[in-house]
Amino acid sequence: MKRNYKVLLLLLLLAFASCSFTTKKFTNPDKDKLLIQIITFVLEQGHFDPIAMDDRFSEELFEDYLGIIDPVKRYFYESDFKDFEKFKLTIDDQLKATDITFFNVVNDRMLKRIEEAKAIYKEVLSEPFDYTKDEYFETNYENSEYVKNKREMKERWRQQLKFSTLSNYDDLKKEEKQAKELDPSYVMKTDAEIEAEAREATLKSLNIYFDDFIDDQTREDWFAIYVNTIVEEFDPHTYYLAPKNKEDFDQRMSGKLEGIGARLQKRMDYIKVVELISGGPAWRSNELEVEDIILKVKQEDEEFPVDIVGMRINDAIKYIKGPKGTKVTLTIKKVDGTIKDITITRDIVEIVETYAKASIVKKDDKKFGVINLPAFYVDFQDYKNVNAAKDVKKEIENLKAEGMEGLVLDLRNNGGGSLPAVVDMAGLFIKDGPIVQVRSTGQEKEVLKDRDKSIAWDGPLVILVNEISASASEIMAAAMQDYKRAIIIGSKQTYGKGTVQNVINLNNMLRSSTSGDLGALALTTQKYYRVNGGSVQLEGVKSDVKVPGRFSYIDVGEKDKDNPLPWDEIDAATYTPWEHYFDYDATIKKSEERMSNNEYMKLIEENAKWVKSKIDDTVFPLNYEKYKAQLEKNEEESKRFDAIANYKTNLTFESTSFEKALFESDTTDLREKRERWHKSLSQDIYIEEALNVLEDLKTSYPIKKVASTTVKN
Repeated sequence: MKRNYKVLLLLLLLAFASCSFTTKKFTNPDKDKLLIQIITFVLEQGHFDPIAMDDRFSEELFEDYLGIIDPVKRYFYESDFKDFEKFKLTIDDQLKATDITFFNVVNDRMLKRIEEAKAIYKEVLSEPFDYTKDEYFETNYENSEYVKNKREMKERWRQQLKFSTLSNYDDLKKEEKQAKELDPSYVMKTDAEIEAEAREATLKSLNIYFDDFIDDQTREDWFAIYVNTIVEEFDPHTYYLAPKNKEDFDQRMSGKLEGIGARLQKRMDYIKVVELISGGPAWRSNELEVEDIILKVKQEDEEFPVDIVGMRINDAIKYIKGPKGTKVTLTIKKVDGTIKDITITRDIVEIVETYAKASIVKKDDKKFGVINLPAFYVDFQDYKNVNAAKDVKKEIENLKAEGMEGLVLDLRNNGGGSLPAVVDMAGLFIKDGPIVQVRSTGQEKEVLKDRDKSIAWDGPLVILVNEISASASEIMAAAMQDYKRAIIIGSKQTYGKGTVQNVINLNNMLRSSTSGDLGALALTTQKYYRVNGGSVQLEGVKSDVKVPGRFSYIDVGEKDKDNPLPWDEIDAATYTPWEHYFDYDATIKKSEERMSNNEYMKLIEENAKWVKSKIDDTVFPLNYEKYKAQLEKNEEESKRFDAIANYKTNLTFESTSFEKALFESDTTDLREKRERWHKSLSQDIYIEEALNVLEDLKTSYPIKKVASTTVKN
């Protein structure tokens, strides 16, 4: 939607120039106030559904900002909160007057409390923890109140540090046991020695965190957190990119990432993995997974790991990222509650690894194709050569050359991307017609159409989705579902992101500025709708064949985010469903019957429910024996789900002849990457069912011709 971005920017610039701001205001302005002035203007004038900056907004911003800068309530006291509370209903008035008194008061107090915290944690860690004592720790800090005095503050730190040190203690106990097993003459350390070493590791971790990151935070860094909290009140996909963060964003957009190849997100006080980049170091390790929580990070040249629980995500990422060739060890908590260490060698991750890839598979006497698409990528500077639709079309041609009789398009974990790319891709499967409708506030809807009457594939089509499939993936699945062009197999519903964002360089809002770089704003400017008029916002795309998955009971969708835009609908576009020759409904019914009787699917659902129950457990024992017993119980319970990972089909997947020819001159480990992918496909029960559905469709698809689709004018 690059054209719409240019129009939006022009309108904002014209409005900005014509409003009551005087040139004098931009002569040596206070940068913070200028940033607030521009941000609030852009939000009010450019956001798709701007909210009123009133007392309700003020109250929510007040709660959210304090929750972000002190999520575990280990800095502020109840008295601090009461001091801040007088601003609770006036922050909106301050913002309108470009007054930042609330931020100044809170930030000054925060810096003071951080200095006090340094003394507190050192004092706490100077004394041994008693792991024989029966006490429990609540990890859901929303259930905690602010402490009243320094005694209570020290006790809060004691419990938090005892809990974080407990895993160090357990690791060292296991190391001692293993050392004894390897060498019977080895003299094991005493529990007291192990406890002291575990405590020392926690101390070093906190020293590094406070010395290297907290103390390095500038006023600009703290203010960026405040600004981002303001803009996120509008919706979860509107966010502020401070100058330093904008550099990282630009680097990601350039197509190269240096690190482990994972996208991380802060949820409460934890850092979670939300995406693995195909072909990247984390993906190649085959150990890190989406929804894993990273607890600690250890560099290869350091003795002790750094605890990142409660850390700001930008600070945590600085520990995890690193130069190519260096190793980093992550202590992760799996969704089932088990904890393990994994070591990853950092590398350069190029965006080419997220490109479409295809495989051919023979089932009985029929050949089918599978195309995996991790993202709807595009290079707007070279759209004709670099875009997902072009690559998918090329893979379809390669599969057709192998005799493909049905196609699976795998959009699981595909978080979306380019709207033009998804429109072009949908056009590969229909003659022509509308694909998606886009609406901006106060403007007529725009219907994006496929105008190319050629069809790359007119045969049976199945699309795989899950709860992580979002945005452009949902547009693709929705369009094919509305046209009855494909059968959608997957989760009860997809992610539910029905909004479009544009990144606005805030420096462009000023003719000239002596204030330095103001950063950028990712702004929600539009919503998109299915051709039938419905939105995927919050509701997502509901699969034709619903199957359980590991995320079935976990809160991962748009509806589970803060401040999501509402669901709505508009008039349907004029379109004609695909004139298919197979029994669409009968095929879905057959698949549902197979899935309902499949023991592995039942086991997957049981596992999803069990994982949810573990996530809901937020109270943990600080008694080591009870803590250890709970870990062992979780590990024992998880064993009954091992069959899921060990599942195997009788199917063999291969590269196309075109790709095999590339192996001979390849220097990027392409053969190894494909062999790993093919192995995972042969163990994928969802792929197996997708192929069963294709076989059913093929059986009722005897006519070999390009089906006609017409669009009414």
